[in-house]
Amino acid sequence: MFDLPDDQILPLMQAHGFWTWSAQAKVDPIPVERAKGVYFWDIDGKRYLDFNSMTMCVNAGHGDERIIDAMVAQARELPYAGPPMATKVRALAGKVLSEITPGDINHFLFTLGGADANENAIKLARAYTGRHKILSRYRSYHGATAGAMAVTGDPRRQEWEPNLMPGVVHFLDPYRYRSTFHRTNPGISEADFARDYLNHLEEIIQYEGPETIAAVLMESVTGTNGVIIPPEGYMQGVRALCDKYGILMIADEVMSGFGRTGKWFAVDHWDVVPDMITMAKGLTSAYAPLGAVGMRDKIAGFFDERVFRSGLTYTAHPVSLAAAIANIRVMQEDRLVEHAAGLGPVLKRMLTDLGESHPSVGDVRSIGLFGILELVKDRETKEPMAPWNGSSPEMTAMRKYCLDHGVFLYAHWHTVLVIPPLIITEEQLAEGFAVLDEALKITDEAAKK
Repeated sequence: MFDLPDDQILPLMQAHGFWTWSAQAKVDPIPVERAKGVYFWDIDGKRYLDFNSMTMCVNAGHGDERIIDAMVAQARELPYAGPPMATKVRALAGKVLSEITPGDINHFLFTLGGADANENAIKLARAYTGRHKILSRYRSYHGATAGAMAVTGDPRRQEWEPNLMPGVVHFLDPYRYRSTFHRTNPGISEADFARDYLNHLEEIIQYEGPETIAAVLMESVTGTNGVIIPPEGYMQGVRALCDKYGILMIADEVMSGFGRTGKWFAVDHWDVVPDMITMAKGLTSAYAPLGAVGMRDKIAGFFDERVFRSGLTYTAHPVSLAAAIANIRVMQEDRLVEHAAGLGPVLKRMLTDLGESHPSVGDVRSIGLFGILELVKDRETKEPMAPWNGSSPEMTAMRKYCLDHGVFLYAHWHTVLVIPPLIITEEQLAEGFAVLDEALKITDEAAKK
């Protein structure tokens, strides 16, 4: 398509590009040429099994012609329409989303991605409630814009402080493996564990003043910060606390939505209807950039006579919406949500088997096709294989082994995430786990036997 020799890709990128989340002189990218299904190939023809759905987003797999054709057709008919305009594809996108979102989430503000979806959800919550504070968790990531970074709890926000959005208060995650409250009582029941963390949240609400809090914003299942799956009763308890104090509940489903957990949205596992859902990534399976804020009827209705003073030039971009509609239809036709649910126990078994075989594996967690290995140097002390907000030679070598052997995955500090496209088969999962099994021998060498 473009007249550029393969051997010029990296030199031109080094001459003119700028990489995010990176020291520019240390970037060592894979020069990707093409992708199909659960694989992609570099310019030398080397094939990689995509165990991370690129950036946890290619849920429907690479190169699906049905999605591509829908985008091409839309580009030929109407490639762009301004935000005040009504289009066929915009009308249909809202209808299709309302059929899969929980409860009366029937209205959708379309954005460019997950960060500005969270930004706009915060604006909506503050306008609707007349309050200003937002509560979010420490082990969270919500995006890299000023507002989304402020509600992010992990260390990625710290470099940009204090010039972030004010009014954010963080609280602790119900993270059983490293529970702050239960270090001397790891055998606590799930019900009591959930109750302790709900009591913690309610105490924070009372300290901050419920009348000042607009929303609680949470990843339904924590993503890069640990695939932390809430205990039974926790999400229902958060919903009850929000109702008790007139606080809105915002579910960040940017990573956990669109079949990733074996349901359309992770909150569906707990039969909870949040006031707003933010989404992106799997919304189009990354075939085009798109985010959205889904909101309940009462929130949309609040603005019937009030102006919502915000907007985006590319809101409801027709080509992106065409990708979203086609993506959802592909997921429905191919029953990918059900497929992820069916493979969930297989992934859990494979993760558990690795945990039993390797002393460097301290814990494994998964829900649907959303999994993680937590690596430690000592299972008794739970000393992580890499420090908080850092890496280690062992983690670097482990990931390099995987890449050298054709498995692309994401290692975050001392964890290894397994987040493949939802179209993956049991055989392809086994292919990736065979490489992981060998790679973990590297971290085993640093673990206390």
